[in-house]
Amino acid sequence: MTQVSSSNETSQQLYSRACAVMPGGVSSPVRAYQSVGGQPFFIASGSGCHVQTEDGDQYLDFIGSWGPLILGHAHPAVTTAVQEAVALGTSFGAPCIPETELAEKICAMSPVLDKVRFVNSGTEATMSALRLARAATGRDGFIKFDGCYHGHADSFLVKAGSGLATFGESSSSGVPEACSSLTGVLPLDDEAALEEWFAANGDQTAAVFVEGIPANCGLLPQRKEWWKKLRDITRAHGTLLVVDEVITGFRIAPGGFCGLEGIDADLVTYGKVIGGGLPVGAYGGRKELMDMISPDGGVYQAGTLSGNPLCMAAGIAALEAVEKVDGWQRLEELGRHWEALLAPLIEREKAAGSPLTLTRCGSLFWLSFDANNAPRSYEAIPASGADRYGRFFHELLQRGIMVAPSAYEVGFLNLAMNEEILDAAAKTFGEALEASR
Repeated sequence: MTQVSSSNETSQQLYSRACAVMPGGVSSPVRAYQSVGGQPFFIASGSGCHVQTEDGDQYLDFIGSWGPLILGHAHPAVTTAVQEAVALGTSFGAPCIPETELAEKICAMSPVLDKVRFVNSGTEATMSALRLARAATGRDGFIKFDGCYHGHADSFLVKAGSGLATFGESSSSGVPEACSSLTGVLPLDDEAALEEWFAANGDQTAAVFVEGIPANCGLLPQRKEWWKKLRDITRAHGTLLVVDEVITGFRIAPGGFCGLEGIDADLVTYGKVIGGGLPVGAYGGRKELMDMISPDGGVYQAGTLSGNPLCMAAGIAALEAVEKVDGWQRLEELGRHWEALLAPLIEREKAAGSPLTLTRCGSLFWLSFDANNAPRSYEAIPASGADRYGRFFHELLQRGIMVAPSAYEVGFLNLAMNEEILDAAAKTFGEALEASR
């Protein structure tokens, strides 16, 4: 990979300017680099699997806007669809054909959806799904799992992952105790904890929220036995199982995680890929549940920009473009190739006394520093790995590769990548690992 500018003078000036008018100079905390040190650079453009900074440097991008860019940056099918849509109007606040078309496509692809409601973000999707679950069951309490992130609605900011894990916090200021007291938190990978909770609180629990593959506090795929216990025990207690597929939906497989693993969820939340890079979220499920949503039912939820025609057009184009090239199979091929390339580097690290573990699920991957085995729960992630990751992060940046500025975030492959690009990236990863040891 190419050596890049060490000064980032333009980005530093832009960051100072941003800090004067935005908290931390950013619109989302992890972008501020606080957990890895240094200052963020500003992106000017993206093309394929690369981004160009305002300093004139190019980086191979393993962030991909945190997951939605399954085709890479500025894919012609998506940009053309958006250009054609924007010429007809940016927002109507009224029904439009692309909204129905994307809903039809998502319901046809998902094995658990009869109907879907579009919103503007994953946070809105999970917040709305929780309201629906409470109405459907007549219960107020719900549970989530330690380290899992379901957006920043008050109810979910209890032992959340992502940025909160990055900064070592277990909850957010400003969340009333009356709200957080309704949120139960259990460890992942623990059937006994599930049994104990439901024995004591099953008749008060409206829903269980869980990421299809927990991917906001490392990458923590769960055992099939755990999933079976979760589905069986929720069904036995009349509790809704809500699978958060904002990251995994239509990235990990055509039918998402639920389709891949045969999970019979009651409700599912989506985002990322279904917007083709534009802001969008969605929640859906069985007809009898979704018919409780206003205007058909009494569960109110609305949004002026929900079903925005630009987002709908981008989502349709993205999904069709992936289907056209059998993209999910291709991503699995790239994932296997990437895993094989990193395997000898990991063995070399272990031989040098620096434990390192790779976890990969399709096009998602995560390196856990100081770990001898792949963690399956937040508690099993070595906290000591964050320091080494920070050094590794900056060594990669100097060599032209951009990964997440957090030891707890995952990396994303996309269809703009190929074996040759990944071969070169693996060589660079090896150099950065050695330099950061």
